[in-house]
Amino acid sequence: MKSLTNIMLKEIKELLTVTTIIPVVIMAVLFASLGGMIGGVQDEASQAPRIGLIVQDLDSSWSMLAQGTINNHTEVVYGGTDIDEGLKAVSSAGGTALLVIPEDFGDNISSERPGTIAVYWIMYGAGLMDSISSSVVDGIIVQVNTDISRVMIEEGSSSNASMVLSPTIKSETTFFKEKSIEGVSPSAISSMLSSQSFIIPLVVMMMILMSGSTVISSMGLEKENKTLETLLTMPVRRSHIVLGKLGGAAVVGLLMAFIYMAGMGYYMNGMQGSAAIDVARYGLVLETMDYVLVGISLFLSVLGGLALCMILGALARDYKAAQSLTLPITFLAMLPFFALMMKDFNTLPALLQAVLFAIPFTHPMMAMNNLMFDDYGLVIAGIAYQLLFAAIAVAAAVWLFKKDMLITGRRKRGGSPFGKGSKR
Repeated sequence: MKSLTNIMLKEIKELLTVTTIIPVVIMAVLFASLGGMIGGVQDEASQAPRIGLIVQDLDSSWSMLAQGTINNHTEVVYGGTDIDEGLKAVSSAGGTALLVIPEDFGDNISSERPGTIAVYWIMYGAGLMDSISSSVVDGIIVQVNTDISRVMIEEGSSSNASMVLSPTIKSETTFFKEKSIEGVSPSAISSMLSSQSFIIPLVVMMMILMSGSTVISSMGLEKENKTLETLLTMPVRRSHIVLGKLGGAAVVGLLMAFIYMAGMGYYMNGMQGSAAIDVARYGLVLETMDYVLVGISLFLSVLGGLALCMILGALARDYKAAQSLTLPITFLAMLPFFALMMKDFNTLPALLQAVLFAIPFTHPMMAMNNLMFDDYGLVIAGIAYQLLFAAIAVAAAVWLFKKDMLITGRRKRGGSPFGKGSKR
């Protein structure tokens, strides 16, 4: 029985290591963060949205009914008469939309024509959580339609079934990143951007994880098989060894970036061809230079990541230890992926923006959306930072390979290289 217990304890000790625990902890933290975000979604959805309301139809009972429903479910931050002034007031208050009830609203309904509600959306981001408030306002407009339908049925004021079911229509204009997009709602824009907001970061994350784990595992195998020691003892400058390894990795990264961008070009053309809205009509297309910038951002991200992986792999004792060192790269790739899926970079808190900006893998994930809306400043700043990060990572790798610790390993300061109690 004692032998069985000893075998069980031995297996538990070998399996329950930092390598097996940390991935579970990371996934638990990520899921807990997602749960907190979902809870925040529910809280935001339960709050009254901030809007502006301009009522140009002052005499109609239908207009008064619509106004009453809107006031009961929203926080009105502007109630004047000027549309431009209303948009500024709503934007300053962090509001969602400016609703305008035109002066012919009641006359149209009385004449059995749908009354139009003009909606000027103010869109701040394209993340999943950024479209909550606009969905709430959409629900309130649906409630206006329902209330008018109920009164029409009670009064028997119309025999037109279509009119009774849909007494109002929306005229929508969305303002997003200094672009005015007429006839399109924030939900339609988010739907159009959601595919690349999810697929592109996913592809970037998988590229970083696959290439990074390959480099780290390769370094671990070289140390385990003693081929790294042999290479380091050859009459070759160690800076050349690092540059040669990184050069090969960079060529592979460039090839991957080229294939990726070629596929993305066909993907974007197909997406724009099948989109519910004509994005080209609003200038939401990528030019050749935009694809070049995305490719540069992706290449620098892969290069910096590979240099970082080479440093981590050089610190590994063997192949098994190298596997655990892939976890920091995994976490750095997954954090911006989940964060940008939930929220737009511009709507994140300043501290989280700084954290994500410092992660080089973040920039290619958000480059295409930024370039589509002509936000070149953030993309260029990201490329400059990635170039600096890659240069520092390469320099650190060269410095590390010049140290004998790659062969001799670390030892305590003041300790004998021959071991405790040894005599020279």
